[in-house]
Amino acid sequence: MKTVRFACFAAALLLAGCAHNPTSQEIGTVTGAVVGGLVGNALTGGSTAGTVAGAGAGALVGNSIGKKVHR
Repeated sequence: MKTVRFACFAAALLLAGCAHNPTSQEIGTVTGAVVGGLVGNALTGGSTAGTVAGAGAGALVGNSIGKKVHR
C-alpha cells in the first residue's frame, strides 16, 4: 500500500511540473533520466542501484544536450 501512495504522490509532483511549456533543457533532462534508468536497469539485471545510477547519469547527459539544442 505504501508503494501505491508513493507512486500517486510522485505522479502528482510530476504533473504539477507540467504547468508550463517545458524548455529543451527540461525535456532533455527527463528523457535522459528515463532512457538512462532503462539502460541502467538492463545492464545491472534489474538492480535498484543500477537503475538509479543510470537515471542520474542520463539526466546529466540529457540536461547537457538540452542546453546545446536551445542555443
